[in-house]
Amino acid sequence: MISLAVALALQSTTALVDDAADPIGDLIAQASPEARDVEITHVGPFASADNVGCTGRREEGALLVCFYPPRTELRLGEVSAVADRDGLALLGIPRRAPASLTLTIDVSAIDHDNLLGIGGSEVWDITQREYNLQQVNGVPQATVTPDASTLPRRQREYAQKQAAFNSVWDGQGFLGGFIHPAEGITTGVYGSARVYNNGHEGSPHWGLDWANEVGTPIYAPAGGLVTLAEPDMYYEGGLIFIDHGHGLVSAFLHLSGVEVSEGDMVEQGQLIGAMGAGGRATGSHLDWRVKLRNQFYVDPQSLLDLDLSELR
Repeated sequence: MISLAVALALQSTTALVDDAADPIGDLIAQASPEARDVEITHVGPFASADNVGCTGRREEGALLVCFYPPRTELRLGEVSAVADRDGLALLGIPRRAPASLTLTIDVSAIDHDNLLGIGGSEVWDITQREYNLQQVNGVPQATVTPDASTLPRRQREYAQKQAAFNSVWDGQGFLGGFIHPAEGITTGVYGSARVYNNGHEGSPHWGLDWANEVGTPIYAPAGGLVTLAEPDMYYEGGLIFIDHGHGLVSAFLHLSGVEVSEGDMVEQGQLIGAMGAGGRATGSHLDWRVKLRNQFYVDPQSLLDLDLSELR
């Protein structure tokens, strides 16, 4: 068992695209949603115009699963999506968002003879969140202020990660909901700003951290397509990406073992790797991050909180 004091020391921040110390890093910080859910009462593929809407919390950092006629174009602030063949679309609210956002629903691209009243727009109130400042000491200094000699490697790995984040798998792994990918003590949460080694302030922390022993199993929180599987990345150590559909990509950092390969299809609950302390880490833990269409990170907790039982 890891004591709370030790667990807190295991926190870390990694540069997927969130590290101010990495000149290659493409910093993306956005978010915001509202604390009320919109019920969806249909089951199965789109059948009528009576049961449209989005489910998820309208607050910063949230993911929303929406159901509209196929090919409906949706826009929430600067985030857009098109409903797939079953009427499903994913929207998200960045880490920093205004207090209100307008959802625009455009049905001009579909045959809407019997869908009168669906198009238009509505203003959503967005719940604002407070994010703590977190001190993280004991991080390998080479991952905080990297030597110039590592630049070619970091450039190469950055390109790999960008290509994997740009995946848009034509599947619906997200529709099965999400489970915790690992057991452990929660040592880091989404959105908190971090100061490294008593002085270097990096970008916000984009994931959920769980601390546990090296080798602790890591499982796929939802089904999907593996778009990256590397045993030793500069910032992340062992690293796996899974596209759950619609460009919703999970990243699993600091792994000591990688049990899948790029191109594999995985099911929810399948073993994918083992917890470790590689890259920018002060101890063994998992950092789970989720990015939407390579635009911004959403809070993984919002995925765990989603109730998609009526969409299955």
